This record gives sequence, C-alpha cells and structure tokens, in this order.
Amino acid sequence: MEKVLVTGAGGFIGSHLVTYLKERGYWVRGVDQKLPEFSETDADEFEVLDLRRYDNCLQATRGVNHVYALAADMGGMGFISANHGTILRNNALIDLHTFEAARINGVSRYLYTSSACIYPEHLQTESQVAGLKESDAFPAAPQDAYGWEKILGELINRYGGEEFGIDTRTVRFHNIYGPNGTFQGGREKAPAALCRKVALAEPGGEIEVWGDGEQTRSFCYIDDCVEGIYRLMMSDYTGPLNLGTDEMVSINQLAEIIIGISGKPGITIRHVDGPQGVRGRNSDNSLLRQVLGWEPKTSLEEGLTPTYRWIEKQVANSGR
Repeated sequence: MEKVLVTGAGGFIGSHLVTYLKERGYWVRGVDQKLPEFSETDADEFEVLDLRRYDNCLQATRGVNHVYALAADMGGMGFISANHGTILRNNALIDLHTFEAARINGVSRYLYTSSACIYPEHLQTESQVAGLKESDAFPAAPQDAYGWEKILGELINRYGGEEFGIDTRTVRFHNIYGPNGTFQGGREKAPAALCRKVALAEPGGEIEVWGDGEQTRSFCYIDDCVEGIYRLMMSDYTGPLNLGTDEMVSINQLAEIIIGISGKPGITIRHVDGPQGVRGRNSDNSLLRQVLGWEPKTSLEEGLTPTYRWIEKQVANSGR
C-alpha cells in the first residue's frame, strides 16, 4: 500500500483530497494545525503540526512516497488584502521547510498547490478578459503578497525538483468551492460568503456584494478539483497547470444563481465598499485538456446547489 502525505488536511480541499485518496487504496497521513472542522478525517494517521517549523516538517514527511503540499495561510479577498506580511512569512516558511524535509526523507514525488493569484495584475484589469494561460505567469506581477509567495513556492518546487531528483508537479487553483468549506469568520471566499448571506436573508430582503459586482471569476467544484489534482499527480507532466473551469461569471451573476437556488423570493443585491481583487479572471484550459485529456465537468449551478444546501443547514443549526 503506497503511503502518501496530505498537508493542509484539516482544511477544505485537503480534507476532501484525503477521502479521495483513501477511496483509491492509499495509506494517507494528514497533517495540519487543526483537525477538519466539519467532518471526521478519513486519514489513516492525522498529526496536528505547525509546518512553519522545520522539525515538524521532518516528522510529517517521514516514511511517505508522495507529498500533496496543500498547507497554506489563506482565505478570501478580505483576508488576503489585509494580511500581506503574515501570509508571506507563514507560507514561505511552510513551503521551504516542507520541500526540504521531503528531500531529506527521500520523497519521490511532490505536488505543490499554487494559485491563479500568481498571474500578472495587468492581464486582469477588465471584467471581460481572456482566459489566463500557464505561460502568462512571467514576467511576474501579481496583485498581492499571496500571489508573490505562491510564485516562490512554484520556484522552490521547480528548481528543487530539477536539482535534487524529485518528480514534481504544480497545480494552479482557480477558485475552488463546495460543501465542508469555511463559510464565515473572514477567510471564506465569494461563493461561500454569498451562500451564507442568502441563507441568512429573509424573503424580500437584501444581501451585500462588495464593489459593483461586475468583477468576474470562474469557479471550480471541489469534486472536480480533487480529481484534477490526482490526475496531474499520476501524469508525466511536470510544468504548472491550471485547474479550474472556463465558465466565467460576474459576482452579481454568481449571487443571482445562489438566490435562485435558495427559492427565496424578492432578495435584492446592495453594493457596498469592500476589497474586490482583480477586475476579471478566467482560466484557459487548453493545456489542461491537452495534458490530462480531461477538464472539470460540474457546471456552476450543479456545484452551487449542494454547496448552498450545506451552508443553509449550517446556518440553521447555528440558530442564526
């Protein structure tokens, strides 16, 4: 039974990935600063460790063949735009120490999870934008510290793999969403935040959207995300690869879809000041289709339906 490590296994994507790998027969060690918040872990072994510390990274990577490196200090635009120094420090320590520990412990294959936030800001200044290609990343000019640090993580993975003989993979996430993810507290992303707002709204009420709501994004459902991660890990492709959909919508459209799923009549949108990130972002999936012969298949409405129902239930259970 092949042994693998998932870092960030207490988080949204990491906990889903642990379950996906267990269903395929792997022995899985999960590591994070916390256990999953909304479900029991399916990991064979779960260690609560702070991966900013090198000694903890050595402990985490011992005895495993493959590493899925998902651990990161991250969140939605509200968090990313207000914590540049913290994000840069914490994630640089995690990325450097985890990769070095994997090297020392003889890990054969290492997948690093990057982000669409690495792409240059000047390519994302309009709502109607072309999909971002993997080759667009350099010359680098991301909007915030989170994007800059993810570039560092990609380079650690790339150059470290080449020099030290580790078979590396790099995936660039485009807005992953779904059930069992953070939906309140300040670190939630747009789909979860809007689902929470709609769940809390009364029929005929209103929800707040940051900015004019015409900023655009594409969103990828969690089931497609973990399948894509695994397909990339098992492929022979070693370059960075987008993982997202090319179904671009405005935040206003995203909100209207969620309002429709809720079945609550008369809910309106009120636009307020707030961090918006880049004006427009979409994924170009040409290379994804070429490399994997696959791309995410879940439409936005198909994915938002179970996501909204899950968040609606959490809100109801909290008594709010």
